Amino acid sequence: MGNRWKAVVFDLDGVIVDTAKYHYLAWKRLAEELDIPFTVADNERLKGVSRMASLEILLSLGGKRAQAEEKKRLAERKNAWYVEMIDKLTREELLPGAERLLRQLRRDGVKIALGSASKNAARILERLEIGEYFDARIDGTRVGKAKPDPEVFLLAAKSVGVDPVDCLVFEDAPAGVEAAKRAGMHVVGIGSEENLPLADWILESLDEIQDEILYDGL
Repeated sequence: MGNRWKAVVFDLDGVIVDTAKYHYLAWKRLAEELDIPFTVADNERLKGVSRMASLEILLSLGGKRAQAEEKKRLAERKNAWYVEMIDKLTREELLPGAERLLRQLRRDGVKIALGSASKNAARILERLEIGEYFDARIDGTRVGKAKPDPEVFLLAAKSVGVDPVDCLVFEDAPAGVEAAKRAGMHVVGIGSEENLPLADWILESLDEIQDEILYDGL
């Protein structure tokens, strides 16, 4: 039984840890200050999207516009509130199966990379105490194009010296799944088939991972 993949790339939010709730609370606080209605359903549109692109969506919901400097200030305020919340993260907030899968891949000699739009990824990994598992970390501080552009995943593959076709991606957002497919990678979608129709496999969580996804010759 051999490894099917030479590298595995993980999205962060919604796959390894659920910080989406903190993003939602921070965006909602900003929306309330701007007198913009903002629901949980609206927040779904921001998953896997960069901070500035998320702000554009929020402003569009309220039919509002802002100059570049004002946008920067608003995004920084939202991020400050978000960072206050994630600084309280602990290992207990790792999603089911996450660390077990990371340990298994490390044991099998598979390269592990992070492919996240988050600019706070390093801080989150530190709080969760799992940074040691990752051979490469590609996040919002290192890419200029947001998902569904494949840049983050192509850079992750390059960083671990593996061809994209030999990479498996774990993603929970439609934009992220599309980005991985555009990079030429196979994708395990974390969520529902209805929401992630482009994924090659669908799981409710990493805790459901099956050997036939990870290994050849079963």
